[in-house]
Amino acid sequence: MELYTLLRELADSWFLLLMTLFFLGIIYFAYRPGSRAMHDDIAQIPLRNDDAPRTEPRDPSEGAQR
Repeated sequence: MELYTLLRELADSWFLLLMTLFFLGIIYFAYRPGSRAMHDDIAQIPLRNDDAPRTEPRDPSEGAQR
């Protein structure tokens, strides 16, 4: 059996199954119980600190450089 034929058979059968399971895993991760709070928090990231710029330094070494 040639390598191409073997890879073709694997891609037609097992890889399709693997990709289907991967897709279902991603769907489960997105809709799993208790993930709503995490998704709501992530959705608010672009809207944080919209009215005022950041006043505190991001890390302690950044404040010492000023």
